[in-house]
Amino acid sequence: MKLNGIKHIFFDLDHTLWDFDKNSALTFEKIFEVHSLNLNTNDFLKAYEPINLNYWKLYREEKIDKENLRYKRLKDSFDAIGFRVSDDIVNQLSEDYITYLTTFNHLFDGALDVLHYLQKAYDLHIITNGFEEAQQRKMDNSNLSKYFKTITNSESAGVKKPNPVIFNHALEVSKANPVHSIMIGDNYEADILGAIGVGLDVILFNYHNFNAEPHIKQVTQLVDLKKYL
Repeated sequence: MKLNGIKHIFFDLDHTLWDFDKNSALTFEKIFEVHSLNLNTNDFLKAYEPINLNYWKLYREEKIDKENLRYKRLKDSFDAIGFRVSDDIVNQLSEDYITYLTTFNHLFDGALDVLHYLQKAYDLHIITNGFEEAQQRKMDNSNLSKYFKTITNSESAGVKKPNPVIFNHALEVSKANPVHSIMIGDNYEADILGAIGVGLDVILFNYHNFNAEPHIKQVTQLVDLKKYL
């Protein structure tokens, strides 16, 4: 069913358009090679991914700052797999991860096709909790920037999704009315509940099969957005 009255579409970036898990895995392979660390990347990632998600939750809730997030997610992951590494190396890996991450720019299947399709009828925007310097490079290096009128990140807004301040800031910058706007993202708490809280319509990009409330519109592939928009 096509949605009527929508003029502005707000997208999350990581895990919605930009395939964070794939790009992150390639980045770890690269920086472990650069530093000659003899460990199995898959074993590391099994430990790292839930640890990283938990630290991002703490970051959204203002319980940890950027520097501690970057350090502790790596340190805890190495500890979890019993791999001994010095703090100096952890800190260097933390910096190198951000440097190399934006050299890999895999997008979810259909991302550019869907954006090209939507751009003809709507103003497109980004709302992201990611770090400002990295997010802009991701947008530029993956050819996403040309599709979006505005990019709102948590560092410029001063708060993170699901805080209503970041959504209201994005609405103000884009001159969008929430009644005529929709948010598309993968994170139920940050993207979906946060957007609903300020009066936006929502579509959950549910590629990870989260058990969302049945009344929430959702797609498992980006191409399926064409059913609604």
